[in-house]
Amino acid sequence: MNIGQVLEQLRGDFPGITIPKIRFLEDKGLIKPERTPAGYRKFSSDDVDRLRYVLRMQRDHYLPLKVIGEHLDAIDRGLEPPPIEGVVPTVPQVALAADGMPSPASFARTSDVRLSRMELLKIAEVSDELLTQLEQFGLIAPRTGTRHYDTDALVVAQTARELADFGFEPRHLRAFKTAADREVGLVEQVVAPLERGRDAGARGRAADAVSEIAALSVRLHATLVKTGLQRR
Repeated sequence: MNIGQVLEQLRGDFPGITIPKIRFLEDKGLIKPERTPAGYRKFSSDDVDRLRYVLRMQRDHYLPLKVIGEHLDAIDRGLEPPPIEGVVPTVPQVALAADGMPSPASFARTSDVRLSRMELLKIAEVSDELLTQLEQFGLIAPRTGTRHYDTDALVVAQTARELADFGFEPRHLRAFKTAADREVGLVEQVVAPLERGRDAGARGRAADAVSEIAALSVRLHATLVKTGLQRR
């Protein structure tokens, strides 16, 4: 769509919208329409939805453009924008199996969520000191090649914070990391022959096996811990 067509789409809900207003929002970096070789703007349906979001946040909630820009940045990174009265984005709910233990699907699931360090600290409700110690003991690390953290880092940080209430320090949690590394090694040994298969489906079968074995190993580990504690 050209800018005139976009104007017609928006005018019904936002009678005060003008072409200069759309250009102004583009100058502020809130929308980024494509440009033709001749320099004309070309808007996609996603651009129009983005404009609707900006205009609605301005009209209905009186949010400044800087805050709206932070909302859009969160959306672009796979997060959900914060509620209007909130201060940080929220992370999509992590799904668990019915018995409360991770399912094979949860191990196969990938997440595009990217959290800054400040967002991780706020959402997990941990101190910078605790996060630094968790990183020093190898329990948390940014995603490879980036400065952002994923939902696994969030779960580890939240769990560490809850364990801290019982006197666990990051140095104590290193034992959990060591045990997990051993389990990872066992899984890799079992799956290695599948990955070496030469047919087209070998990699897919190996990935499915990893998810299944990982879920079973966590179930076994959790049940053994539960059984051991019940014998006390």
